[in-house]
Amino acid sequence: MQSPPCLSPFKPGSGQRAASDLLSSSTQVVLEAPNVTARSWVCGSSIAMSCKIIAREQPIFSTRAHVFQIDPVTKKNWIPASKHAVTVSYFYDATRNVYRIISVGGTKAIINSTITPNMTFTKTSQKFGQWADSRANTVYGLGFASEQNLSQFAEKFQEVREAARLARERSQDKTELTNPALNLNSQPIVPSPIISANGPADEKFFRSQSAEMELSTERERVKKMLSEGSVCEVQWEAEFFSLQDNNNKLVAALREANANVEKWKKQLSGYQEEAERLRQRVTELETRTTPDTTVEQDDDLSERLRGLELLLKGKEEELEERNKELEKDLQKAQELLKDSRSERDRVREEINRAGDELDIKICQLNDLRLGLSQLLESN
Repeated sequence: MQSPPCLSPFKPGSGQRAASDLLSSSTQVVLEAPNVTARSWVCGSSIAMSCKIIAREQPIFSTRAHVFQIDPVTKKNWIPASKHAVTVSYFYDATRNVYRIISVGGTKAIINSTITPNMTFTKTSQKFGQWADSRANTVYGLGFASEQNLSQFAEKFQEVREAARLARERSQDKTELTNPALNLNSQPIVPSPIISANGPADEKFFRSQSAEMELSTERERVKKMLSEGSVCEVQWEAEFFSLQDNNNKLVAALREANANVEKWKKQLSGYQEEAERLRQRVTELETRTTPDTTVEQDDDLSERLRGLELLLKGKEEELEERNKELEKDLQKAQELLKDSRSERDRVREEINRAGDELDIKICQLNDLRLGLSQLLESN
């Protein structure tokens, strides 16, 4: 598997290092271990989504920053990837044994970068840093609110990069111990060049040649299925983070609405107390003064009392309407959360079913390969 081509050099600004240096240092990243068996890959992908969902609910480290990407055309200018500061987090993928930097804004994943031992995070100013991702063929830039946040992110980047190096070494050690019988790409079957002149030998040779072509076609189909499964997994992952972000926004809005309801209840209680006090005042004035001297005062107090009663009634109606709106918002949030959970379960079932089908196909390929080997040996 070859690494993507390196970006051209660029100068993002004063005091910033050229991104070509970062890319040149990360072009040697090994994207996938070529000797990993197909069965182990399938078993990992069949439960990858469930493991990632559980693991990424608790990020290793999170901070807020403005996200930028290098202009793919000029390779010199920064393009803002978010309108405002977003959450950028480190996550550990226990299924694939890799570390990622992920940031979600709105309905799309702004950053989904897998950390490799060859990556380097560079501080280009007091509040800005960048790193190159050769897999995504781009350069990410982060603008922080303070120098302390930048230093914390850079230190965590070094720790995660070292952890990724150790994880890769352990993964390579495990790969060497896996069953080599399924390494179809690393050990291709070479047909015997000796062909007998008699009829049965020719028939056996053509049968083996046809079986080998069928095996090659089946192998390419399995590769395509694995590639499509990986792409769908990234899309489902981004969709899940988007649903989770929307759910958090709805919860925050609900909390704010509840706080406003409490404030309106206090105001309503104050209006009720003032209305009661005015009623008592009117009663006292009626008992203390004569009708001739208190007619004008009674009119003023009555008018003010009516105004307060109307205001109180309006506030009560407004409070009832607001409560109804909050109940509707809460019901929508619960339905959205229920739908997201149902979608997550459905995706998990589809991945498990695809993993089972791939297991069966790989076993069939293995049996076919063994049969071809025995046929060639008999020739």
